[in-house]
This record gives sequence, C-alpha cells and structure tokens, in this order.
Amino acid sequence: MRFETRCVHVGVQKDSQYRSVMTPIYATSTFIWDDAQTHRGFDYTRSGNPTRRALEESIASLEGGIDCRATGSGVAAIAAVMHLFQPGDHIVSANDIYGGTFRLFYNVFAKRGLRFSFVPLTDPDNLRRALTPETKCVWVETPSNPLMNITDLSAVCEIAHEAGVKVVADNTFLSPYFQRPFEHGVDIVVHSTTKYLNGHSDVVGGCVVTRHPDDAERIDYITNALGVTCSPYDAWLVLRGIKTLGLRMEAHQRSAMALAQMLAEHPKVERVYYPGLPDHPGHELAKRQQTGFGGMLSFDIKGGRAEAEKVLTRTRLFALAESLGGVESLIAYPETMSHASMTPEARREAGISEKTIRISAGIEHPDDLVEDLRQSLEG
Repeated sequence: MRFETRCVHVGVQKDSQYRSVMTPIYATSTFIWDDAQTHRGFDYTRSGNPTRRALEESIASLEGGIDCRATGSGVAAIAAVMHLFQPGDHIVSANDIYGGTFRLFYNVFAKRGLRFSFVPLTDPDNLRRALTPETKCVWVETPSNPLMNITDLSAVCEIAHEAGVKVVADNTFLSPYFQRPFEHGVDIVVHSTTKYLNGHSDVVGGCVVTRHPDDAERIDYITNALGVTCSPYDAWLVLRGIKTLGLRMEAHQRSAMALAQMLAEHPKVERVYYPGLPDHPGHELAKRQQTGFGGMLSFDIKGGRAEAEKVLTRTRLFALAESLGGVESLIAYPETMSHASMTPEARREAGISEKTIRISAGIEHPDDLVEDLRQSLEG
C-alpha cells in the first residue's frame, strides 16, 4: 500500500461488536481475565491498550519499523531511549538540537552518569573525532531545530556502526511522509507526536519506533516500567491526525516554501534557513535523503532582538507560541522559548542568536501567510 493509504487503514481496530469504522477509545484502566492464567491480549492500560496499540501499529508501518511504543510526550520518548544506556556510557549528540532534548541530556541524564559530547554532525568527520570506546549512541536531529541543518544519515550510520554504536534519529520535523530514517540505517526513531503526526495542537505525546527485536523488547519493558505510556484518548487523537498526514504535509510545505522565498528577497532579513532553497548548504543532501523539505523554517532579522520582537507581535495570522506542526501557523523566538533551556554558550555554538525567528508554517493559503509576514516586517 502507498503511504497515504496506510495512513488511513493501518492499525485500525474495528469494534467486533458494533463494527465501527474508526478505532474506539478504550477508556478503561484494566481488563477482565478469562481465568487466572488467561487474558485476551491486554491486562492493564499502562502495559497495553487497544487504542494505543492501533496507533503504535500505524506509526511502525509508516516509519518502516517492526514495533513502536507511544509515550506521554516527546521528551518521555527520548527519556525511554536514554534508559537503554548505563552510567559511564558516552553519547554523541548533534549540538543544534531541540532545547528540551538538550535540557534532558545536560541537566538530567548527565547528572546520572551518562556522558555527552555535543558536536556539529553536519560534518561526519566531527563524529569520527568524538567517538570513544565508551560511545554507545549517536543522537541525530535532521533537519535540526531551529536552524534546519541537514545531517547525512547514511554517513553517520556507516561511521557509528563500524564502531558498534547505535544511531537514534528524531524525525519530528519531517514525519515519515518526508523522511524515513530506517532506510538510511538508523536504529531507533523518535517523534514528538504532538507535532505533525497529530497535527492539530490538541495533544501532547511521543513515540519510539524500533527496527531491531532486542531494542523493541527493551523499549516495551522500559516504557511500561517507567509508566510513560500515553492515554487511550491521546492515542486516539494522534491516530485521527495521522489519517490526513500526507495531505497536511504537502500543504505545510507549500506554505513554508512561499514564506522562505519571500524572506530570501526581503531587505530586512539577513539569512533564511530552509533546505528547500537552492542556496541552503544542505539543499542537495536534503533532495537525496528526503522526499520533501517540510513546513519548518527560520530566519535571522537585521536589527537583532528589538526588531525581532516587533515582528513577533505584529503578525495577525501567526500565533506567538511554542510548539509546531499544527494546522495553524506559529511564530516563535528560540532564545526565550524553545531553546531557553540551553546555556547561552550552547546556543551560540549552535548558531542560535537574538536575531533568530522560527516559523511553523500552517495549512492556511500561502498568499495570506506571505502577506501577513511581510506586513509584520514592514509595519
């Protein structure tokens, strides 16, 4: 089946009694056993639930994995993956990652014995230099948040696997519609399902997708033991959103491209970060590695913070808010919002400055978005 067809049909659990077309919400904490030795596949919702299982089967199919576990947030998914490793293990991470991921690594797991190196992974040689005998994982985010840097997944996987190191990729920014990391050798994929997979800004969730049986078994155990699985209702919301994923991603991309092209010509804009533009340093790699460029972009505005704050508050269609991937367009200021939890030094090393503005392009008509952003720049 083609991708759009799988979005609609894979994972659907029809109600055996009433034959509902859509997967029901199994709002129950526990399930009745037939006897002391036998249940019908589910015993307690933290461990498993039919609604959540439908979502997990859907995402695993779309990513090309063998299994998936849905969690209560994207950060919960990342934390579950980090529990695969032991104190003393070394993780090489891209330095231009989501601020919440940096906070979890730097302020939580580093204090519990994991060691982290944050390096620019757009140059694979940086990975070679960062690997140690204790390295167990390479963490990749491509495109990166918020500067849209593109990392060569195949090159990273080749280097890491030669050293016996797992590669984990955060695929939130593109979704499996525009990028499937397993096809490039990645071992584990994570998402914030809050974003494009759900697509309606009405749920917080995450997931871990695996392609190796041992990883699948361990992630299943960890998410159950930690109690980080998502609720049946949240799972249902994401499952509903996935049905229109392909349609939405195409609309997001149309909007983002139109905005990027306008910004690239605007005299008040210093630089645009969007891999769909031919002058983006990762443009050719993105064309090979992805099937599209996505709905996220950022730009640096001339005049720094003062001018940035004017733009942020003049928009009419763009909501000034954190998060991304919803049907509505959002505008954000990474320095005080999505990346506020990074140290100032880490932000500088990643290239995030007081002049950086991030946009999540929604599915509104691109002309309306372009007109609104232009007036906010010129108002």
